[in-house]
Amino acid sequence: MDGSLTFPVATPPAPGETVAIAPGVYWLRMRLPFALNHINLWLLEDGPGWTIVDCGYALDETREAWDRIFAERLGGRPVRRIVVTHYHPDHIGLASWLTERWDAPLWTTEKEWQHARMHADGTGGDGSEALRRDFARRAGLDEETSQVFAERQGNYRRGVPSVPPAYHRIGEGTAIEIGGREWRVIIGEGHAPEHACLCCAEAGVLIAGDQILPKISPNISVQTYDPGGDPLARYLASLQKLRAALPPGILVLPSHNLPFYGLHQRIDELAAHHRARCGEVMAACVRPASAADLMPVLFRRQLDRHQMGFALGEALAHCHYLEGQGALAREPGGDGVDRFVAR
Repeated sequence: MDGSLTFPVATPPAPGETVAIAPGVYWLRMRLPFALNHINLWLLEDGPGWTIVDCGYALDETREAWDRIFAERLGGRPVRRIVVTHYHPDHIGLASWLTERWDAPLWTTEKEWQHARMHADGTGGDGSEALRRDFARRAGLDEETSQVFAERQGNYRRGVPSVPPAYHRIGEGTAIEIGGREWRVIIGEGHAPEHACLCCAEAGVLIAGDQILPKISPNISVQTYDPGGDPLARYLASLQKLRAALPPGILVLPSHNLPFYGLHQRIDELAAHHRARCGEVMAACVRPASAADLMPVLFRRQLDRHQMGFALGEALAHCHYLEGQGALAREPGGDGVDRFVAR
């Protein structure tokens, strides 16, 4: 899916190291304890200090890598603020640690901060284990697998021990002055509720977070707290908004894989990918099928427990999108499982 993209740097930085990737922009990489085993983070020169974009998952080795960077790469200048693109654990996990370490504010969008707080303190987010288990059963998982899903979905605090109690709100069109340059916020939806991408026209750079990735498609999932949601429709609309707003030659800094050129081509590839997946779902739904039935149609590889939850949510996302387009009808079953059939 990335044959026409250009990757200006082939080797990522080691944990605790930085690579200059654009004027005033440094690339960091930290480990993740999943099949997707890394996240890219960004350090921006900010006049007398620095701005951090995204934080990493709460691992001791990630804290140690940050400490090496603080000791060796900041030139004695402090961190002035921490910007978080969205609430997922690999992005906001160490936000509290960093804000307290530097007495620096968290900048993020309202929905992302609220979702992080709900997931971390147990007042909302993915709800109770029973709710998560029922969600999985309605999607067609058996009892044992539903319990695995419910337990895995409840592990948010493993990567996010706490969330800062206050934040500086950013949103669509917010202009942030960083190091004498203007960075403008463009909101994406679908992967997360109010995902902040950051564009600097002067530097020719887009910090894309997870909204646009060069080698994989961002996970687009129906969530247990919004069981009737249509995240794929929002994601596809966001792709077109980004395509219209940004030049094709901008350097894209994604949260996973390598920085790349070819934004418009990649947006077109991602949209085509989801159209193809919708075609596969339609072909499978000539007979009524649950989201669980569709998982092996959409994901032909062996899935580990971490990936299974993403796969179920993604299968539901394609079903809900096609239902919203009038292409599928939902058939609630007497066994409590929702199935979808082509109209």
